[in-house]
Amino acid sequence: MMMATDQAVQAVPPSLSAKVVGSFAYLTVRDRLPTILTKVIDTIHRNKNKFFEEYGEEGLEAEKAAIGLLSKLRNELQTDKTVLPLSDGLKDTDSWNLYLQRHQVLQGEPDSVSWFKSPWLYVECYMYRRIHEALWLNPPMIDFDVFNELKTQSFFESQQAVMGLCTYLQGLYSNMEVLSETQLMEQFYKLLQVSLWGNKCDLSISAGQENSQKASPIESLSKLQPFILVDDSNKVWSALISAKRPGESSKSTPGRVDIVLDNAGFELVTDLILADFLLSAGLVREVHFHGKSIPWFVSDVTASDFQWTIRQTMAANHKWMSKRGVQWQSYVREGVWSYHDHPFWTQPHEFCDMAADAPDLYTTLQGADLILFKGDLNYRKLTGDRDWDHAVAFETSLRGFGPAPLCSLRTLKANVQVGLQPGQGEKLSSQDPDWMTSGKYAVIQFYSPHREQ
Repeated sequence: MMMATDQAVQAVPPSLSAKVVGSFAYLTVRDRLPTILTKVIDTIHRNKNKFFEEYGEEGLEAEKAAIGLLSKLRNELQTDKTVLPLSDGLKDTDSWNLYLQRHQVLQGEPDSVSWFKSPWLYVECYMYRRIHEALWLNPPMIDFDVFNELKTQSFFESQQAVMGLCTYLQGLYSNMEVLSETQLMEQFYKLLQVSLWGNKCDLSISAGQENSQKASPIESLSKLQPFILVDDSNKVWSALISAKRPGESSKSTPGRVDIVLDNAGFELVTDLILADFLLSAGLVREVHFHGKSIPWFVSDVTASDFQWTIRQTMAANHKWMSKRGVQWQSYVREGVWSYHDHPFWTQPHEFCDMAADAPDLYTTLQGADLILFKGDLNYRKLTGDRDWDHAVAFETSLRGFGPAPLCSLRTLKANVQVGLQPGQGEKLSSQDPDWMTSGKYAVIQFYSPHREQ
């Protein structure tokens, strides 16, 4: 197995890590991750009766055993124990254990791969994978999503904002025929920003605290505009327009957009609205959504979240909201929308490792004309979650990753940010010390590899 760490080590900054006391990585591993684990344990315990009703004594035993494993995990984390191999025998177990061995070789001794001494991206991903292991080892609980209640709550608490978006879309579609290309472009920019700011509703960053969208998203855009530090919307639009390949007829054939999803709840709705607009405006032919195969980072989208959200939108007691839900269901049925997951998305690898470690996924993404990467975790993996200088080019931080033209839509919630103007990061640091982690700022960053024509 190849790791990007092997290549040009000198030129690449170190991984962000909890070994830097006082850093955001350190505070996350010390405070936020144990809080999330405590909430997971509490959720399982509160569902004790449900497990008993469904599985009898076996359900109670499973609840007790899973809590035991998770309490042990929390203790390992808090006392900076060595990272342990996985033992659940799932299809990604070997890959995870190889990754651990790799780090042991890199760090020189097995004991040095511990919670506070290893890359933050690695140990945070590892925690969520161990939560999955604790459930998997107790069969009645295999399909229990410990984060489901929080995701459901986030969706329902954002209903007003969702209704507002669906009503806005309805108004837009009634005039779609008369929109000039410039007006279409302006609407695209708006809905791209709605999808961008939808990323503020992230439950892993608030450690599961209520974090829903209540304000009208469209009305908030102009107030939020100054907080977009890099805005490559025009490049994203150009990539979409140039994806229209001349077809047999005089009309050109639109291309395919892939959206690598982040959070369920309100953010997912903003992604579906953007995808709906792209199709309705004839800007794309199909949209592929990529989500997680297991519950991940509290609020990340799984296949059941994706299907559930469409069903809930269909069932809404609001004319335009239910109309969109019906339309989304038919997009899925017709195959113009499709949902995909792959074990690589729930592994700790930087994306520059994808071509070597998940060549099938890399090849799949090469079929897209544009890839939108949503959210903070995807940004951390795009840039390797390393201590880059803020003025380093986005392309440099990708380290060769470029299956297709790509764009990161991200509100800043971790201390990695590249592609800024010289001095911009320093100025922000003096004005607002938490600018990289508060979710207040955002970027729309684009990169296009040179593809053969």
